[in-house]
Amino acid sequence: MWRSWASSPGRVQTAPASYSNFACSSFKDIQSLCKEENHCSSSPKKPSIFHRVRIVTSVLRNWSPAQTNPEPSPKPESSPPPAQAAQPCASLPGAGSDGDQSVVIYFTSLRVVRKTFEDCSAVRTILRGFRVKIDERDLSMDAGFLDELKAILGRRKVTLPRVFIGGKYVGGAEEIRQLHETGELKKLLGGLPIAAGVCDDCGGYRFVLCDNCDGSRKVYNEKTGFRICTACNENGLIRCHSCSYVHL
Repeated sequence: MWRSWASSPGRVQTAPASYSNFACSSFKDIQSLCKEENHCSSSPKKPSIFHRVRIVTSVLRNWSPAQTNPEPSPKPESSPPPAQAAQPCASLPGAGSDGDQSVVIYFTSLRVVRKTFEDCSAVRTILRGFRVKIDERDLSMDAGFLDELKAILGRRKVTLPRVFIGGKYVGGAEEIRQLHETGELKKLLGGLPIAAGVCDDCGGYRFVLCDNCDGSRKVYNEKTGFRICTACNENGLIRCHSCSYVHL
């Protein structure tokens, strides 16, 4: 059948003798490279300039005397805390026999600014708890109270509430709370007249409608016709004569 592979008459081609010793001019002999590396490693290296500098630096450092610990630098003196702003020494103008025995509070009943409204309500509640006579001056009912308070404190901007006891300025919401917690407010209000109760004329609002214009702020005259009423404020109200002091 098939002939065996070994008995095939094919010729086996052998590499020519010229290719047995292959050499290329672009490669170096590996043995020569290894000999050169060994030769280089055996030759001693000269110390570099950086090594000499390190030696000189270490010698000079050993010869230099030991440095003493430096004295700590003095700490800067702390500036004293700024003094708190003193409360203005103010008093109500024209405070007579009634004014010296009264409690006056400037506040607002509007809920435009929540914190201001809450402070005013808290101070009024504290003062009413002592059941003393209080002159409540609501800036939302009469804008003239704002100009009056600015003139008393000598400020262009004021915050509410503001409290006067016996004709003298006491402070705002924080001062009233602190005096109430320490018991000093009770001493200041001691001996003041007791409140008579809710007024029958105004119902405790301290204001009533104007008698001249009935709150319309306009009065009629046959000669000049309608004109603005000068007896009331911008809301057509006047202070109650039964429970309020005279407008300053």
